Amino acid sequence: MSAENDGVPSPDQQQEAPAGSEHLNIKVTDNNNEVFFKIKRGTKLEKLMNAWCERQGKSLTSVRFLFDGSRVQPTDTPDALEMADGDTLEVHQEQVGGAAAL
Repeated sequence: MSAENDGVPSPDQQQEAPAGSEHLNIKVTDNNNEVFFKIKRGTKLEKLMNAWCERQGKSLTSVRFLFDGSRVQPTDTPDALEMADGDTLEVHQEQVGGAAAL
């Protein structure tokens, strides 16, 4: 009888299985504009970041993306950051320079 249960995922697996194919709606804001993206949980955020920069006419190197106060890397995925539907990425201008040289 144990063969009948082999194909049945445990409750933990049932929660994780749909997550792989599930899409999230992510809001990206720079305090002037809000853009909503629908992205798969396993897709690298680089795709979203590049799309946002193209829409806003900005270079990816001139801005930084933050989620919950931490910098987002292009190789991060929503799953890796434990993002939920409706979460927000903040976009800030990259700070150039620092203290002036004397």
